Amino acid sequence: MPDAPLIRPLRPDERAAWEPLWQGYLRFYGATIAPEASDTTWARLHDPAEPMHALVAELDGAVVGLVHYIYHRSTWTVGPYCYLQDLFTAEAARGRGVGRALIEAVYASAQEAGASRVYWLTQEGNVTARALYDTLADRPGFIQYRKVF
Repeated sequence: MPDAPLIRPLRPDERAAWEPLWQGYLRFYGATIAPEASDTTWARLHDPAEPMHALVAELDGAVVGLVHYIYHRSTWTVGPYCYLQDLFTAEAARGRGVGRALIEAVYASAQEAGASRVYWLTQEGNVTARALYDTLADRPGFIQYRKVF
């Protein structure tokens, strides 16, 4: 049986390991963002005053997956909600439990932080990921609307 991924916080000295995964995530969704946005994201992920967090997955000593999540207030609860914003696994590591382990680690962190829920979005056509997500969470039936500026 293959080893389970090691899930741990992203370290400030790991930009070179994080960057290819981050760029792979953006490519997967056909997104292009300014380099300053990636630089700002990197800085926020390591600023203790920010509500943004990052975990990575290691297999065989290599960083092969990432998850970014954000805590925010809600009008419906006393504690925060946790938005799982970005999740990505390197192609060579897919099917080895990396995505599941990263999501479950966010669940544990959210519970520890007193969050009442973890939620995320994905594209309808992301069928491989949705097969995993359907085993880990409920789909509440909401539709997202967006106005981009």
